[in-house]
Amino acid sequence: MDFAFGDEQEELRRTVRAFLADTSPETEVRRLMEAPEGFDRALWRRMGSELGLQGLAIPEEYGGAGCGLVEVGVVMEELGRALTCTPFLASAVLATTTLLRSDDEEARKRLLPGLAAGELVATLALSEDSARWDAEGVGLTARESAGSWLLSGHKTFVLDGATADLVLTVARTDDGMGIFWVDGHAAGLTREPLPTMDPTRRQARLEYDEVPATRLRTHGDGWQLVREVLDRAVVALAAEQVGVAGRALDMAVEYAKVRQQFGRPIGSFQAVKHLLADVLLEVESARAAAHYALLAAEGEDPELPAVASLAKAFCSDACLLATSENIQVHGGIGFTWEHPAHLYLKRAKTSQLLFGDPAYHRELLARRIGLDLDIVGGSA
Repeated sequence: MDFAFGDEQEELRRTVRAFLADTSPETEVRRLMEAPEGFDRALWRRMGSELGLQGLAIPEEYGGAGCGLVEVGVVMEELGRALTCTPFLASAVLATTTLLRSDDEEARKRLLPGLAAGELVATLALSEDSARWDAEGVGLTARESAGSWLLSGHKTFVLDGATADLVLTVARTDDGMGIFWVDGHAAGLTREPLPTMDPTRRQARLEYDEVPATRLRTHGDGWQLVREVLDRAVVALAAEQVGVAGRALDMAVEYAKVRQQFGRPIGSFQAVKHLLADVLLEVESARAAAHYALLAAEGEDPELPAVASLAKAFCSDACLLATSENIQVHGGIGFTWEHPAHLYLKRAKTSQLLFGDPAYHRELLARRIGLDLDIVGGSA
């Protein structure tokens, strides 16, 4: 299989990279890190109206471009490379995918045009205090009362949860797992920003006190839809991790060419050469894994669940390696607040844990391909 993207995808990459070079330089990233919302609403609308990025995977009938996850992956890679402060993962991947893969045509018609145009920001609230990404980790409940639904409980580690206009919430009901959409300013909903290692990606804790909600129609139990969404979300995140890792490697190579010791560039020393070569191998392998996963997702490949976990585990490790070694190559300056190397390392570490760490996804991969976990040292 050819893992390379076509001319249209590469043109999209060049366009997005040029746009982010103008709108998301390091100075702007640092400004938004300190801003109340954590991102620029005006830029978010420009991304939707001028480039149509939020609507890439949304069909034309709902105001989108009718492309697929491959194009979304290209954008995610470039957003990671620029470390852009944006709710793209939460809104254009998690929430949009949930709506698209649901059976709720009314909700799609009502919500997707606003998401595609950048007029709305949405997110998916799943994880709770247990920090689990499986059905057993869901404790928030929904009960039906007088023809409407009321949610009670909490969610945490919700991406852009404090600023989202729409919160898709996973909850337990008497008839199984359900997904509900909630207005971000609904009565009874309390949203508290969380302190995070990575200031470029905001998270929040949400408290639900009999919050009114609308149930999203799904095919069968709602957890099947959640699994489908998570598989695609980890693939998109893997693409972003490739962008982060690639930029970290570029930074290290550029510095190794100009930093001199003993009258010669440090990049001429064998130890540094080997270090950078090892990182290059990992980054390019991660790129192949992410691209393959994107193609599998777009083609609705039945192997996607296994491929998604493989890509998430491998890209997480490669990204953390690249960003860590970038700091090592830079030496003392790489540890300073003024240098951007630490920002890439923080994004790498938090992304490694998001949606499950590599150990979780390796175990999940083993289960999905039918390995006996007792044989591989796991536990049932």
